Amino acid sequence: MPLKNWNWFEKIWLLSFSGVALILSVLWKDTLFGFSVFLSGVICVVLAAKGSIWTYAWGMYNTLGHAWISWQSGLYGETMLNALYFFPMQIVGWWLWRERMNEETVQMRKISPAGGIALGVLCALGTWGYGWWLSTLPGQQTPYMDSLTNVLSVAAQILMALRYREQWALWIIINMVSVAMWSLRLTDGAEEAATMVAMWSAYLVNSVYGWISWSRGADRDMKEEKHRELTA
Repeated sequence: MPLKNWNWFEKIWLLSFSGVALILSVLWKDTLFGFSVFLSGVICVVLAAKGSIWTYAWGMYNTLGHAWISWQSGLYGETMLNALYFFPMQIVGWWLWRERMNEETVQMRKISPAGGIALGVLCALGTWGYGWWLSTLPGQQTPYMDSLTNVLSVAAQILMALRYREQWALWIIINMVSVAMWSLRLTDGAEEAATMVAMWSAYLVNSVYGWISWSRGADRDMKEEKHRELTA
């Protein structure tokens, strides 16, 4: 994970989030496994906000670990999302990014307005349909909140693999809902739910930074690409 092209803010950001993971895990007497999932997730999303391809290496461990914790907490949509979708998408994302790198960061771009409208409609329909199905599963908690995070996460992960800035708008919504969802599980006494609340809160802050970082990167990279096309 080379850091030579990182600015001081990004380095402090990474170290601060890692420190939060350690402190909270000690205070809440979390398991070593829960701490490892928390830490790998923090590093993964910070690297994604930076546009580093190493986000996918850390994401492989985090997605499998989060799937196991979700299964134990009765969040089957989260379990399926992480084990059957997020994990293989780490491999797909790595493959798609490797040919589109500017030294340490990926080339970024923006989605079209028409594409944004179509994306919104598909996400709304998907949330309703998947939420209804989850509500029929015995033991399922908060089915429509679970559905919303799942559907938006699928869309955001695709946008991420395709290098679109708009992934971060979806991640912001996902993280807000996830904080609320895990807070409900915390009040029910679910094991390791406190760690998940802290982890998703950290993700929420990071997703705002990711939007800012990728907005700047997309403007820069799209301008450079247009210049290359004009001079070719």
